[in-house]
Amino acid sequence: MKKKIKAVLFDMDGVLFNSMPYHSEAWHQVMKSHGLNLSREEAYMHEGRTGAATVNIVFQRELGREASQEEIEKIYKEKSILFNTHPEAERMPGAWELLKKIKSEGLITMVVTGSGQLSLLERLEHNFPGMFHKELMVTAFDVKYGKPDPEPYLMALKKGGIKASEAVVVENAPLGVEAGHKAGIFTIAVNTGPLDGQILLDSGADLLLPSMQALCDTWDNLDL
Repeated sequence: MKKKIKAVLFDMDGVLFNSMPYHSEAWHQVMKSHGLNLSREEAYMHEGRTGAATVNIVFQRELGREASQEEIEKIYKEKSILFNTHPEAERMPGAWELLKKIKSEGLITMVVTGSGQLSLLERLEHNFPGMFHKELMVTAFDVKYGKPDPEPYLMALKKGGIKASEAVVVENAPLGVEAGHKAGIFTIAVNTGPLDGQILLDSGADLLLPSMQALCDTWDNLDL
């Protein structure tokens, strides 16, 4: 069925790992400690942005100014510390089984994440052995703009030596869906968080599924 595609590009948080509840809680708590408001649900809306961009959005809205570099670094460091106090995020149900199917078809698997959380990046090989290679990863350390800009996915295409028409994106966040769509790649949204699915469709998703398990279960029947 999948004669055209050569690669599947995965977001990480909320797709491979069930880590978004921890991220949203950490963002909520660190902003609260600075007298700022960022709800847990809003954190899902910002998922995929760089930490600096998220901090700036809140500062502009609540304080009417940009955050200084010192403020950005301080808040993001505090957020990372809070995130790492949570238990290790589990693999998203269905992710491992889906990856095995994809690998068995000879497709390239890549990670395209806005995360700069080394604790998760280092766990990819442990949780998904043999599935990903560092040279075929795009992280917060690689990009200038980040999602929703198409830059991360365009960079992934370049690293993989593939065309947009030869790839599929798997995302769970509105900004990630938008980035995949803008890059011209068929984008599958898995709604693993609390957002209304229509938000993901409005962001440009070509296909919406309720979970990674659902994507795994329907993968063999997809016409890609």
